Amino acid sequence: MNFRRSRELFEEARRYLPGGVDSPVRAFKAVGGTPPFIVSGRGSRIFDADGNEFIDYVCSWGPLILGHAPPPVVEALKQAVERGTTFGASTELEITLARMITAAMPSIEMIRFVNSGTEATMSALRLARAFTGRDKIIKFAGGYHGHADGLLVKAGSGVATLSLPDSPGVPASYARNTLVAAYNNPETVAELFKHYPRDIAAVIVEPVAANMGVVPPRPGFLEGLRRLTSDYGALLIFDEVITGFRVAYGGASALYGVTPDLTCLGKIIGGGLPVGAYGGQREIMEMIAPAGPVYQAGTLSGNPLAMTAGIETLKVLSQPGAYEQLEATAASLEKGIAGAGSPLPFGINVSRVASLLTIFFMSNPALDYESVSGADTALFGRFFRQLLAQGIYWPPSQFEAAFVSLAHRAEDIRRTIRAIKKAFGYLQT
Repeated sequence: MNFRRSRELFEEARRYLPGGVDSPVRAFKAVGGTPPFIVSGRGSRIFDADGNEFIDYVCSWGPLILGHAPPPVVEALKQAVERGTTFGASTELEITLARMITAAMPSIEMIRFVNSGTEATMSALRLARAFTGRDKIIKFAGGYHGHADGLLVKAGSGVATLSLPDSPGVPASYARNTLVAAYNNPETVAELFKHYPRDIAAVIVEPVAANMGVVPPRPGFLEGLRRLTSDYGALLIFDEVITGFRVAYGGASALYGVTPDLTCLGKIIGGGLPVGAYGGQREIMEMIAPAGPVYQAGTLSGNPLAMTAGIETLKVLSQPGAYEQLEATAASLEKGIAGAGSPLPFGINVSRVASLLTIFFMSNPALDYESVSGADTALFGRFFRQLLAQGIYWPPSQFEAAFVSLAHRAEDIRRTIRAIKKAFGYLQT
């Protein structure tokens, strides 16, 4: 493929934008090569500035569960734009979307819309601290909950060691109240609670880890977190920014039958527009201003365009057969990858939950951050470039999820599997 225009645009972008991008993964530093500059998308396809066409498995990192430019969303947005883009005042659309979400997720009795997943998790943690009167929180190694200062940390040695900042610019005092446990290992969480029995406000977890590649929860893990938080008077926060309405209509809490105290949402509930939300039990949520003393505000929160796109997206997803179709398509892709051979003598690992999956270039199961950190990232980079050259836009990182949408058809899957077989064959040479 020819990427001449994308190369020119990337060089120009680097004059004005740090690294030439507005989000790091877009720069392709993990996989090499020139990132294509996208000009349009339709259905399962995207088109770049050089006229190249790709089958898209990034789907804007998850929200485009209906595919690109789905007609119901586009038509509703056209009408919404003509009425005005934002008012800085309340609209009935906020009530409509809130009603749809609370009906789908019974653990959410009240909800507050914000503008991003980072804003949602940051606000939920502030609320949890206020509700419990405690300062510390537990997150999991490899779990990503946005770029708020207190969440950009990594573990120290041993459960009693204070966490260290994972990014320059994050004060150590911010990281000091963030404790890090091992995903899929409730015993590490129990040890932290034993050490800080009256200090931990909340445990925040991706119920399906999707930012170290797709890592499903082991049986009993989420249930164990629910028991521990209840026993110690802490809150359980599900970060469903990715999994909400992606793995099931009621999200991961419905899929696994575990009820959190607070849930963070994003991606799909904005139908492709910037959005976030956090919600939970009425008793907790009524601490948010102006009902209560915990301050949080946003000029564009609940803006009519994002609400409109979210409403129309959930209307489609609530129809019978939507998730069955997603499951069948994703299962077909997984089966095809598993049957495509392997560039490694000991095989690869395909990890899937519903319509999101990761191909790990390693043989061991994906259980936690430590297990996936041994994946062959250099080999993945070569694999990615081979797919891109064949018109398949796979996530440009070994540790990101690929997404299947309702717009992906059987021919898309067949073409993708052929490209993967060819890429595997090339990697074996």
